[in-house]
Amino acid sequence: MSEEEKGFVIKDRRAFDDKGKPKAEEPEGEKVEEKGEQVPPREEVKAPPLPEVNFSSLILSLSSTAFLHFGEIPDPVTGKKKKDLGLAKHTIDTIAMLKEKTEGNLTEDEKLFIENVLTDLRWRFVKAG
Repeated sequence: MSEEEKGFVIKDRRAFDDKGKPKAEEPEGEKVEEKGEQVPPREEVKAPPLPEVNFSSLILSLSSTAFLHFGEIPDPVTGKKKKDLGLAKHTIDTIAMLKEKTEGNLTEDEKLFIENVLTDLRWRFVKAG
């Protein structure tokens, strides 16, 4: 292997030049590698919209995790349903702890929601056990 083949290339990707002025950007898809190959433009990955950040969405997310551990919904990575009642109980206990720690700070709707979620999850745990 020749000395030229062993080397590597360092590309300066900073947005500013050495004088602190913004660099002119090259148009996407027109960047050329040293061997004359054109680099395709980067594909944008569009993620689904995230739910609003609030107490109810946190409880809903945790309850979805419990459903996963009950084996009622498939694992999003493997696509397989797997039952783990120990982890389901841990998730239920986490929601119960949040209910206890937030007592007096919840709206009536949030209080009713967490009580209903806990009741439902506890019944499912009893049925699954």
